[in-house]
Amino acid sequence: MKWSKAVLTNLSKSLWNVYQGWNVASRVAHFGGWLERSRRSDVDGNDYDHTETVNSYYSLCSEFMQFGWNESLHFAPLTPEETLEESIVRHERFMIKQLKLQRGMRVIDVGCGVGGPMRRVARESGAKVLCMNNNEQQLEKAKRRNVEEGLDHLAEYMKCNFMDMSAIEANSFDAGYAIESTCHAPDKERAFAEIFRVLKPGALFWGQEMCMTEKFDPDNSDHRAAKDKLMLGIALKDIATFSEVNHALESVGFQVVEAENKDIKDGPSTPWYQPMEGQSGTLSNAFRRTPLGRKAMAGGIWLAEAFRFFPKGSAAVVQLMDRTAEAYVAGGKMGIFTPLYCFLARKPQ
Repeated sequence: MKWSKAVLTNLSKSLWNVYQGWNVASRVAHFGGWLERSRRSDVDGNDYDHTETVNSYYSLCSEFMQFGWNESLHFAPLTPEETLEESIVRHERFMIKQLKLQRGMRVIDVGCGVGGPMRRVARESGAKVLCMNNNEQQLEKAKRRNVEEGLDHLAEYMKCNFMDMSAIEANSFDAGYAIESTCHAPDKERAFAEIFRVLKPGALFWGQEMCMTEKFDPDNSDHRAAKDKLMLGIALKDIATFSEVNHALESVGFQVVEAENKDIKDGPSTPWYQPMEGQSGTLSNAFRRTPLGRKAMAGGIWLAEAFRFFPKGSAAVVQLMDRTAEAYVAGGKMGIFTPLYCFLARKPQ
């Protein structure tokens, strides 16, 4: 297991900083009941705030996500001759090309995470990017990393919920993108309407959505159960189909230029979920991403908690993420789910 002491020490320090004053295990348990609370609210009208659920998800999991994946917290089309990291770079460069980004443009990153894609956009296109995120922890991490990499002069920052971007003036941005962020929206049309409003006429918008595929059968109990596990683990209020995403875009005024499941491609390919499954298929398969690696990590951290090397409850977060990874793989192998529905849309002139 290639987990160096320095890497684990950095992870430990980050977790202590993020989890300070928390009962982490209690927060994990509370998160685990969000789907039931949401559905009760739909029936009896009790208060439920999905933004709070999404914030809780990222606050609990973000540091482990970066440890297990990288700073670009998204999936990418995989090929056997590339590492996961190389595939992510290629995918982000494809987005930059699709959006025709260049120096002097002002771009909005809707749900920027810790800024991995933003740094590639700024570094390779020279465009200035508004890093917008409702999670303060992730936004602060993005800011620190931008300063460290000398890219802070190409960044703006705003803590904001993409369901209400009224603080941003209309027609402000030359382009925009949302990578696995608007899939968390409790109302996709409203989220897209906010993005539409802040883009300039003629601007392009690129998005990557988590979707149920055309193979999903809502009358199939196994399919419904797999969908519920995905919704629960990823904090998704619902999971749209391809046509529902397109309809939401068009209903607010966007013209869909192109849209497709990028996991379907010509030539040799590797399933998007392969890094979490632990089977061969890419040049590098980090042990920490595999089922055995995730369980070893949880067990090791559980022991380390006793010596206060990791905050108490950290192992429960890893176990939560392990269950989510299993849901990803199950949905992918059944062919009913993909995180790679990518679209390019335009706001009309």
